[in-house]
Amino acid sequence: MRDTEIDVVIPVYRPDEKLRRLLLRLAEQTRRPHRILLVNTERELFDDSYLEAPGNIEVIHIKKEEFDHGGTRHMAAEMLHGAFLLFLTQDAVPVDSHLIENLRAAFEDERVCAAYARQLPAEDCSVLERYTRSFNYGTESRVSTKEDLPRLGIKTFFCSNVCAMYRRSAYEELGGFERRTIFNEDMIFAGRLIQNGKAVAYCADAKVIHSHNYSNMQQFRRNFDLGVSQAEHPEIFEGIPSEGEGIRMVKQTAVYLLRSRKIWLLPELVIKSGFKYAGYRLGKSFRRLPERMILFCTMNRNYWENPDAK
Repeated sequence: MRDTEIDVVIPVYRPDEKLRRLLLRLAEQTRRPHRILLVNTERELFDDSYLEAPGNIEVIHIKKEEFDHGGTRHMAAEMLHGAFLLFLTQDAVPVDSHLIENLRAAFEDERVCAAYARQLPAEDCSVLERYTRSFNYGTESRVSTKEDLPRLGIKTFFCSNVCAMYRRSAYEELGGFERRTIFNEDMIFAGRLIQNGKAVAYCADAKVIHSHNYSNMQQFRRNFDLGVSQAEHPEIFEGIPSEGEGIRMVKQTAVYLLRSRKIWLLPELVIKSGFKYAGYRLGKSFRRLPERMILFCTMNRNYWENPDAK
C-alpha cells in the first residue's frame, strides 16, 4: 500500500454519457487517481470505448444477480492497494478539477476516516428534488463524531457512496462494507466509524452533479429499502430515530415553497412525503410482511430472490 495513492471504484450498469464525462473529469483532477476500477454488471451492456478515457482504467464484469451494494464494492476494494479509496456512482459527475484534492484534504484531520462530497442538482432536476439536494448537502462543511449524536441524531452517520472517500487503514480495521446489504452500505459503515471513536467529514467544496427525479413509487421503494437496511442493523441504528430529520426537511421545504411563491407544489410535497414515510415504515417492519408484499415494495428484488436473503 502506497501512502499517497488514491484508487477509485465505480459500479456500472447500462452506462451512458454521464460515465464518459465522469471518467474525463477524473483525468482532469489536480489530484489524479492511481487506478480506476469499473465493476460492470452484465458484459453485453458495456461499451469498451469507456476504457479509452485517459487514466489507468480497468474493468471487471459480474452478473446482475451477483451485485450487492456492499459486497460488490468490498470485492473491488480488495483488488486495489491505495491508501485511500474513492467510491463513485456512474452518474456522479465532478463539477471541477478539485474534487479529489478537496476530499483528500479532509483526511489531514487524523480523526477523519471517511469524507463525502456535496451533491448538486442536474439541470433537469425538479423543484422539490433541487431543494432536497440543498437541504441534505449544504454549503457548510462539517466533521461529525460520536459527540454530535445528541445534536445531529441520524445525520451524524450520514455518508454517501455517490461520492465518498475512505481511509483504507480504517476501512480494513473495521472490516469494510457489509458483504450483503440491500442498500445503505455507506451509512452502516459510517455508523461503525462513529461508534469506534472516528470521524466522518462532509466536504462542501468537493462537488458532483447528481440528482434523480424519482416518481412517488420509486421514492416509496427506495425508502422501503432504507427502512429494511436500518431494521437489519440495529447495532447501528437502534435508538437513533430518523423520522425527526425527515419531518424537518418537509417543514423547511414547505416554507421554501411558500416564500418562493410556488404554493401549487405543496400538494405534491405532501403526497411525495407520504409515499416516502409509508415506504420507510413498512421497510422497518419488513419481517412482518408476506413475501409477495416485500417484492412489491422493494427497489432491489434480487436481494430477496437470492436464496441467501434474510
